[in-house]
Amino acid sequence: MRKSTGLLIGPVLALLLVLVALAVPWRASKSAPAATPRPPSVTPASTPPPVVGAEGIGDPYFPRAGNGGYDVTGYDIGVRYDPPTDRLEGHTTITATATASLSRFDLDLRLPASAVTVDGRPAVIHQDGGELQVTPAVPVKSGAPMTVRVDYAGVPSSVAGGPGSHSPWVRTAAGAIAVGEPDIAAWWYPSNDHPSDKATFTITAVVPAGLQVISNGALLGGPEAAGPGLQQWRWQETEPMATYLAFMAIGHYDIVRRDTRFGLYLAAYDRALDPAVAAAARASVEQTPQIIEFLSGIFGPYPFRQLGGVVPDASLGFALEDQTRPVYSSTFFGDGQDVTVVVHELAHQWFGDSVSVSHWSDIWLNEGFATYAEWLYSERNGGPSAQQMAAQSYARHPAGDDFWRISPGAPGAAGMLDNAVYARGAMALQALRAAVGDQNFFAALRAWATERAGGNGSVQDFLALVKHVSGKNVDAIAQSWLLSPARPAAGPG
Repeated sequence: MRKSTGLLIGPVLALLLVLVALAVPWRASKSAPAATPRPPSVTPASTPPPVVGAEGIGDPYFPRAGNGGYDVTGYDIGVRYDPPTDRLEGHTTITATATASLSRFDLDLRLPASAVTVDGRPAVIHQDGGELQVTPAVPVKSGAPMTVRVDYAGVPSSVAGGPGSHSPWVRTAAGAIAVGEPDIAAWWYPSNDHPSDKATFTITAVVPAGLQVISNGALLGGPEAAGPGLQQWRWQETEPMATYLAFMAIGHYDIVRRDTRFGLYLAAYDRALDPAVAAAARASVEQTPQIIEFLSGIFGPYPFRQLGGVVPDASLGFALEDQTRPVYSSTFFGDGQDVTVVVHELAHQWFGDSVSVSHWSDIWLNEGFATYAEWLYSERNGGPSAQQMAAQSYARHPAGDDFWRISPGAPGAAGMLDNAVYARGAMALQALRAAVGDQNFFAALRAWATERAGGNGSVQDFLALVKHVSGKNVDAIAQSWLLSPARPAAGPG
């Protein structure tokens, strides 16, 4: 592009002047005829200069979570792990599309990076806490695809967690588990670490021979020889997945596989589990296909192609809905079977995994719904009804109880996983069900899970859907049960 600096002579007029000059003898005393003035050409708008991508994606609870300026389409994660030293070496390739012209962008990674290339060219890097700043050799144009390869290594367990939290990387007697919420990705691979930027995943892990590696999705291969004394396992999740849902469990596991109508069922149980705990865990997790059958009758088709679970020999203190294959702490099965935790994590496959939160402030859409699924399971399998369980929970917490200080629809970063988000969040759903009727309520749940499959949503999006399906204004219920830090005057219906 060139800017105009004066009047232009059109190409046709210039040719005519040349022909005239050849036909008529030039006379020094006679001036050539003046060209007819023409308006100046229109100068195209200048291309905006490249910008620095934001170090956060815009989450109100975690300002530095995720990054701006690009959208990830896929992760190809390759790691090598040595259990005795807890050293992890990684080589991860990220495919993405720039959403702005970028002179620099960030990735989320807490292990030290040694080299980064962007579209095959070495980039300049700088790490600031959990932010890996990448300056490509050539700015990436808006709308252009880019391929980013990151080489990194370190000891994940030595990396501290976020403010006031412990490390989500958990070592076990034989290996380790990468599992946590909202943080875990940055401890073992670079990413745009926020649920709003979902992508596909391929995960390849090289470990000492004799160990198993369990992860999300389909097992592409493993164990496969990967050098003297080493073997690799390859996994792939082809459905969009939030970064915190990608997990890896390394250790000595007994693996159970069988075909189901929902896809291949694969579950893994740590061989170091106490025999009684292992038996209770199997009796619970092995009901996964039947529970998915139950939940799909309410929420719509199961959104993935694989299913299962993992029970490591570790007191995690929680279970997490890792996509296609939840991870359950062994403590859930210390007193025998616990089917409710399996129902809870499998309900997340629809609410949290397939349809993920837009921001972490929308966490009610995950935890309130999964808790309510437990109540529905009780209701339809001979136990107390959801209404009875909601009433019991309401009665258990008097007006002065701190329980009511947390608003499930806006719990704050510190209260994001508070019990109120689960139990009061489930009560809120019962209140909505009582207000709009069963037909409208369950139609809304199904529409949410099916129409937004593979995407994201917010609390306000769900409430708008309930209004649309039922034709009823539910603002007062939402204000009372989701947004006010006080006990609602009446029970949940």
